[in-house]
Amino acid sequence: MTEKNTQEGTSAIPGNLHVAGDCRAVSEVLARVGDKWTVLVVSTLGDGAKRFNELRRALGSISQRMLTLTLRGLERDGLVTRTVYPTIPPRVDYALTKLGRSLLEPVSELGLWARQNRPAIQEARRKFDAAPARIAALKSA
Repeated sequence: MTEKNTQEGTSAIPGNLHVAGDCRAVSEVLARVGDKWTVLVVSTLGDGAKRFNELRRALGSISQRMLTLTLRGLERDGLVTRTVYPTIPPRVDYALTKLGRSLLEPVSELGLWARQNRPAIQEARRKFDAAPARIAALKSA
């Protein structure tokens, strides 16, 4: 289904699978689901509903503002529900919707791929970053 491009490791998708109008839709969705905090929030909520501070503790280094913005965006996109309970003090729970739960598998797979391929990516970066220095050294010799 895919063919190898001249650059090693790159696959080219046949042109007939690309629909120009879909690019914007894909970009909009990837902007949401490809965000670092979105991936971590969705993964954390995969274990069940959580209160704001539970999420914040589970995520560690996220600021209150960033968590608020991320949850608001996820709620707007229909991936998370926000339930307010009329208690004193008010209790607010966040949970994945059916649509949000459908994102768990691809997010988990992406996370697994990232963990498995991080050493190879770091090595490729090291080689790439070393190449200009090597070329410059050859030219000055």
